Amino acid sequence: MNILLQLKDPAWADQAIASVKELVAECREELGECERIGRFPAETYRRMGARGLLGVITPTEWGGLGGDAPEYCFTTEAMCRYGLVSSQVQIQGMRWMNDWGTPEQKQKYLPGMVAGTLVFSESISEPGAGSSLKKLSTTAVRNGGDWVINGKKIHINLGAESHVTLVYAMTEEGLTSFLVDTNLAGLTRRHTDPLGYRFLPTADMIFEDVRVPDAALLGAPGEGMKTFLSTFNVSRLGNASELIGFATRALAEATDYASQRDVGSNKVTDFQGIQWTLADCYSALYGASLARDHAANLVRQGQEFSMATSLAKKLAVEAAEKTTNDCFALTGGHGLYRDKPWGQLLYEVKTLRIAGGSIEILRNYIAHQILKDEKLKGLK
Repeated sequence: MNILLQLKDPAWADQAIASVKELVAECREELGECERIGRFPAETYRRMGARGLLGVITPTEWGGLGGDAPEYCFTTEAMCRYGLVSSQVQIQGMRWMNDWGTPEQKQKYLPGMVAGTLVFSESISEPGAGSSLKKLSTTAVRNGGDWVINGKKIHINLGAESHVTLVYAMTEEGLTSFLVDTNLAGLTRRHTDPLGYRFLPTADMIFEDVRVPDAALLGAPGEGMKTFLSTFNVSRLGNASELIGFATRALAEATDYASQRDVGSNKVTDFQGIQWTLADCYSALYGASLARDHAANLVRQGQEFSMATSLAKKLAVEAAEKTTNDCFALTGGHGLYRDKPWGQLLYEVKTLRIAGGSIEILRNYIAHQILKDEKLKGLK
């Protein structure tokens, strides 16, 4: 739901929606097969790039649209609403590159990322560390003019498909981020099989004496927390938009079914209890969209946005979980089969409850921000 997004060019929105719908129709066979087996739809991704759907936040000098958070939210929601692969991981990479990349790094990576011919991933989580980055055990040690990286990363979306991955590792200076080309010696990758996010399959990535030059540093040594937060505080909006998109699709298709399904002389949607379910789900998605739009506009305006993006994702998780669960009240037994969308949409939402910062982490952050403010963030 685009309610308040301050888009750079409002007329662009209709074109973007049309492109998404056309691609879903054109690539239906690849998308269906990839969702079934958990594979990345690479050809669809390249077509998305060719239509300008991937580089919405990247400056025009690198082939992008030159937009900001509102365009990011709009396209990401539309992709998930209509069944296209999400651009979330790729846009996170471009955000990192826009904010921290050197001119040489931007030249090397951004044009291909915008086009969808160069796939990005981020290597952060480990077997013993997720949200607590201070506990990461992957190391990068100076060796001559290079760095040698050792460690294991897990839950890496597009880890096996990516051409470059952003690795977070511990150095003498502290947490540090490196752009690592995935064809380097010593890097091995193994597919894993997630419940949700089937278009963006996960992988384990093992780094054994992987050697990279100083030019691979994203930011300075020890600035890893800065590089991480500069992107993740914004990328929560992408997660929120994915959640809103998935849940909107679930509710729209369930309502279409229920409004045609006969129950005696009535339709399912004639019953007050079902109408209340529809109203409650719509209200939750509307509220989450308002929070998302407000946060995206703050990012565009250059105002403080961390609290707003955290609230946006939290509300989107709650709205999407409620909606995808309650849709089964509208579909009944019809929704309980693998050739119907609702089960997979439920998995997508459960995945995003965790991915990009779990709702528990968001609650902790929100409460901390309220309690440290002398006016309790407007409560007084």
